[in-house]
Amino acid sequence: MTDEHIGVSAGESTPAHGPGESQHSASQRGTLAASGGDLYADLFDDGKAAAGGTPAADALGPSVPVDAARDGVVVAPRSTDRTASRKDTSGGGPRSIGSMPSGSGVRERKSEIEPPRAPRSLAESGLTLTQLCDLLLKQLYLHGALLGLQLSRNARLPFQVVDQALRFLKEEKCVEVTSGELIGRPSYRFHLTDLGRLRAREAFEHSRYVGPAPVSLADYTEQCRRQTVAGIPCHPDTLSKAFEHLIIRPETLRELGPAVCSGRSIFVYGPPGNGKTVIAKGLGSFLNVYGGEIYVPYAIQTEGHVITVFDPTLHQTTDDAELLAAGWADTLSGTSAPDVELAVPDDLPDMRWRRIRRPVVITGGELTLEMLDLRFDTTSRFYQAPLHIKANGGVFLIDDFGRQIVSPRDLLNRWILPLEERVDYLTLATGKKFAVPFEQLIIFSTNLDPRELVDDAFLRRIRHKIPIGPPDRETYAAIFRLCCRQRKIPFVPDVIDFLFQNYYDRGRTPRASDPRDLLEIVVSICRFTKQRVLLTPQVVSEAAARFFCEV
Repeated sequence: MTDEHIGVSAGESTPAHGPGESQHSASQRGTLAASGGDLYADLFDDGKAAAGGTPAADALGPSVPVDAARDGVVVAPRSTDRTASRKDTSGGGPRSIGSMPSGSGVRERKSEIEPPRAPRSLAESGLTLTQLCDLLLKQLYLHGALLGLQLSRNARLPFQVVDQALRFLKEEKCVEVTSGELIGRPSYRFHLTDLGRLRAREAFEHSRYVGPAPVSLADYTEQCRRQTVAGIPCHPDTLSKAFEHLIIRPETLRELGPAVCSGRSIFVYGPPGNGKTVIAKGLGSFLNVYGGEIYVPYAIQTEGHVITVFDPTLHQTTDDAELLAAGWADTLSGTSAPDVELAVPDDLPDMRWRRIRRPVVITGGELTLEMLDLRFDTTSRFYQAPLHIKANGGVFLIDDFGRQIVSPRDLLNRWILPLEERVDYLTLATGKKFAVPFEQLIIFSTNLDPRELVDDAFLRRIRHKIPIGPPDRETYAAIFRLCCRQRKIPFVPDVIDFLFQNYYDRGRTPRASDPRDLLEIVVSICRFTKQRVLLTPQVVSEAAARFFCEV
């Protein structure tokens, strides 16, 4: 393979080494472990000065406001500086919402979940010597030459861990030191030898993934158990505050509370336009506020394969300012980093993990069975975790359930075991299966008849079934009043009487989304006729005729 055949995306993670593993013999590993001297002291005239110098850097290492009346659950007005952010994937794929708007009146609290600790040795990192060597070789292949500090920062590992692999690679004559400062090995500039370039090509044949070192599957599983949704405290007062920016019936909140406390699956059903989707999003926002922040790794590794987990389109990070202040770049830039102490503090977190808001992953009719399995890229030769694994610790909302390309029965059969055991099994391209945590609050939302979608066996595994019905007249009027206030339209109570007398009392079922939709038509009519937006009998009658017309 020639150099131009290798292409690697920045930010990708390294896999285990494949074909070239035999070059690392057991005797060589024993020599490395027994070696206590400075392997690079011979590069300088004064080897003692190089070894005894001052250590250099240690090498550790947006929600739009929920739509004002989306599906009829209305958001109370708030000032422009009180907004949440939202991130969507392109192409109509899964979506993610961020934190609860601060205007909701809920006081946010710091995460109480302890971050993973930084490894202080190669054994604690969960990587083998071969895996770490391959990662460093690929970094050097892409950048030409890097400081020891830069190598460790790109791998998100302490230099004392990375240095074990650098020592071995130098003994193997895969790297050489071209320059350095008298402040310790982190300042040495490493360069590939011809043998090192050959080894790097072999590593790229196994996987072209380069970036933060992956964490072990065991460490990932342990962290998921510590930040499970079921451990989040939920009480009537806190849940009411989380939903106070919505108009929602008290009895609905009483059903939602135990569902959140259990951390189990929820089945939300009812006619369209009455707020099922927004209620599910509200639960995600509640988890963000009261569940605190969680940690997700860039990638995990198992059976010598790397699986990416962190997805910036779905995971809203909360540690960007801290990383920037510490001089950590989120790309393989190869630029020098500011000097820090070489010693690893006891409380230093593992930089291979990102701190995020609890994810709220939303998928709809585009969901297929393939999206629930590992996705293997045959060109880059690494895996991407499925959607429900990226949602661990948060909410996975299957909206419009029953309208997917795949049949509801096939989709439900795929999840029978995970719903019961809280564990899912994924399959590698080699046919090897492995278990991963299934620790999210999964919500099925549908406006179809549940009896036509699922059987009793599946309903037994869905612990909480919550019907969302149409609003009564009092609730409808409250929603209409709030929609008017949001649009700065004077509310006229007679409009409610008109709508019920002419439409709702004559057989048409009211929907919580009707006030929003009607007022949008009113605004359009007034803009077209160049008149002030007012709920006059003529405008309301015309808007209602357009909205309620039979087709």
